[in-house]
Amino acid sequence: LRVTDADTMDVVEMVLVGRVNKQIVNGLNQLGARAVGLSGCDGGLVEARPWGDGSHGLVGDVARINPDVLEPLLNEGYVPVISSVAATPSDGRAHNINADTVAGELAASLQAEKLILLTDTPGILRDRDDPESLIRKLRLSEARQLIEDEVVAGGMTPKTECCIRALAQGVAAAHIVDGRVPHALLLEVFTDAGIGTMVVGRENHPNKTVD
Repeated sequence: LRVTDADTMDVVEMVLVGRVNKQIVNGLNQLGARAVGLSGCDGGLVEARPWGDGSHGLVGDVARINPDVLEPLLNEGYVPVISSVAATPSDGRAHNINADTVAGELAASLQAEKLILLTDTPGILRDRDDPESLIRKLRLSEARQLIEDEVVAGGMTPKTECCIRALAQGVAAAHIVDGRVPHALLLEVFTDAGIGTMVVGRENHPNKTVD
């Protein structure tokens, strides 16, 4: 788990909020979207709490999502691009939160149909050294079991846990997809087999067939 002191937090804010966010916004706007850059601090969109016992400095977790901040933007056709920096309500200090965690909690709060996480692996693998061992579809209970059995480990653990939490709060399906693949989102959502891993809360979810 990361440790973030005050000096590092200043850098995180400058890079994530001030540079990376704006690069993504500009890129989307160049492609014809109407993107708006935000951080979790803006309008109290994401309220943070210190992670664990607070010994990791300014590392945070999501305490609360305020979806009212996003709904006017979404209703007008804007695409919010949200940096995973949020403040604690008690003292206003910015905290560094795992981006997957923020995405999952936002999806749950908005009751999104899908949560899609982009990463640099094909998805959840039965053998993490074998890209051909991709698991294309999992039920919620199976995803939990893979974590318990340590089939899912390392950096894939928080992503899978994020999917589990989102599904438990009403999101219909969560996907983990290799963002390096051209047209990854289209291939995952609009083809029967998809290219990544889909986790579903119910067995009869209509998307994705598995041979």
